[in-house]
Amino acid sequence: MVTSNISSIASLDDLQGFIYKTLCNDYELLPDTFPTTQNLLRKPNGECCGMMFCLHGPRKVKFTAIWEQSKNRIFFYGPSGDRYLRVDIDPSPVSELALS
Repeated sequence: MVTSNISSIASLDDLQGFIYKTLCNDYELLPDTFPTTQNLLRKPNGECCGMMFCLHGPRKVKFTAIWEQSKNRIFFYGPSGDRYLRVDIDPSPVSELALS
């Protein structure tokens, strides 16, 4: 698994765009071609703790990323479910977003 750092994410839209572009680049997918979905992740007590992003690729293949809010990092997973990349985000407004 590869780990990297970024510092250019300042909003939820930036986060979504970064994840979409990363998945498209990593798997040689044409940008703006495949739909994505997002779901809030919650702890057992109901508190939001992050988001799961899913890019629905060709032939029903799914590529996912999990943003962990408390540590402000993103884990990327390939179509087989193997984690292949971790991106640590420098402190930014994204870590302070109120997810509901």
